[in-house]
Amino acid sequence: MENYADLLFQGAVAELQKAEGSFEKYQKLYPHRTQDGLREQDKAFIRERDSFYIASTSPDGWPYIQHRGGPRGFLSIIGDTKLACLDYRGNQQFITMGHLTTDSRVSLFLMDYMNSARLKIQGHASLVSLADADPALVRQLAPEGTTAERVLSIEITALDWNCPQYIPQLYPADVVQNVIGRRIGALEAENTALKARLAELGQE
Repeated sequence: MENYADLLFQGAVAELQKAEGSFEKYQKLYPHRTQDGLREQDKAFIRERDSFYIASTSPDGWPYIQHRGGPRGFLSIIGDTKLACLDYRGNQQFITMGHLTTDSRVSLFLMDYMNSARLKIQGHASLVSLADADPALVRQLAPEGTTAERVLSIEITALDWNCPQYIPQLYPADVVQNVIGRRIGALEAENTALKARLAELGQE
């Protein structure tokens, strides 16, 4: 994979960093972040995601961001530098799909709001129909069959972990329900015990 700084800290970006005094800092930090493929930390983070944002660009340069969601782990790790997920029937605007026919470059944001963490990924993507997709890949993504229409594949070019500052701390519904459910269960048990004790005291 390429170095994230070499890919994105160019031209006017580099000039602004120099003007603000951050250029040298990043030049020292980012060479150490170059990696051949996904590390275990990256893979563990990706496997826990239940959504991500993907940005593509129109032929005349307009950026577009789309949200993809599913059960945890729906974005599968296919190799050290490749991700894939199933693509289901949506509103049929086909904006991302159309953009990819002229420019395969995409940017992904994978968010963990609960732990204020963010993984940024640059890569090249393709959206192909299920009939045209690699059958082995489809079986890997959906071993029990699927109603998806396409397969979205992303070949990773570069990635970077972003600063957690300003990421709001939000909790997924299933986590909240699990925590609250346990607490409610404990309170109900305590309430039942107290009612039994009061009943005993009333009989004495």
